[in-house]
Amino acid sequence: MIRIGLVMLQGSRHAHITALEQAANESNIDIEVVELRSSSDLISSEIDGIIIPGGESTTMRLIGNSNFSGLLPSLMTLIRDNPHIPVMGTCAGAILLTDPQDEYTSLIDASIDRNAYGTQTNSFQADVQTSLLKMNFPGVFIRAPKFRSVNNPNSIIATCNGEVVGVRKNNLIALTFHPELSKNRGFHSWLIGQAVIYSEGSK
Repeated sequence: MIRIGLVMLQGSRHAHITALEQAANESNIDIEVVELRSSSDLISSEIDGIIIPGGESTTMRLIGNSNFSGLLPSLMTLIRDNPHIPVMGTCAGAILLTDPQDEYTSLIDASIDRNAYGTQTNSFQADVQTSLLKMNFPGVFIRAPKFRSVNNPNSIIATCNGEVVGVRKNNLIALTFHPELSKNRGFHSWLIGQAVIYSEGSK
């Protein structure tokens, strides 16, 4: 059984659950989605992969860094201590990974701007060219951030209309779009596949 931890602080959480379940069925892999709301949820669970969903990054920081939750500091420590655990941050999740706003450096070798594509009314759909999946992926951009700079060009895994929209470091990917809102389950299948490898290697 592969256990995927899903950050439940705020945002498009339930769409990720649906996408994970469909990807697992397509891959014939048994998974359990572990809902992460506090540091105790993370500490008490053996996690093989992590999703940090889109939403409002400011709200997620306020809740996740609160004394009641404490999830974000524990999550960032777990990711830093386990560089091979697969992690997918989408939209606001990409912001948190790129700009964790703690005493340590970014988890992604890039800088990012919030809401760089505009407001909700500027949301759009467009093909994303991704080397990670070796295909064109239907990207959904909602109040999307934009990578301002990427330190290592080899870390770029996705582009859209000439803009970088996906960056990878080790087994961690940050995407400025919402793959869970597409019918294509490629990114969730990738995460589950990497979680299987991580699980086997950690035993």
